[in-house]
Amino acid sequence: MENQQKNRLTAKEAMSRDLIFINGIASTGEAVDLMKEHQVDVLIVNKRNEFDAYGIVVAQDLIRGVLAASRSADDVSVYEIMTKPLVSVPSSMDVKYVARLLLNLGLKQVPVEENGTLIGIISLRSLVFDNGLF
Repeated sequence: MENQQKNRLTAKEAMSRDLIFINGIASTGEAVDLMKEHQVDVLIVNKRNEFDAYGIVVAQDLIRGVLAASRSADDVSVYEIMTKPLVSVPSSMDVKYVARLLLNLGLKQVPVEENGTLIGIISLRSLVFDNGLF
């Protein structure tokens, strides 16, 4: 029973607050600079208006859309390679369900949402190494 309580953790408790936003019209070169500056491998693409959805750019998108495509990072906009809409999880979700969702969707990380606002990010890596679950 004690082990079950130890493993009970919400997305909000396990998330990182390292959530960095970027404008979709920024170049992928600017995106890489921002990722380096903040030491993250994911950026959230801002909504254009209140009816729009957030997007997401991960390192794999940069490889696929720029490097592997033999394009210049200064000539490719974030909106050309981002995924939109992004998948998010509620802050109250148990991390075991976050982990299942990530695995089922083939994702490495997912933003955490509370009251309609993105407040952090949770990754498979953080679930294994940063939260005392193992």
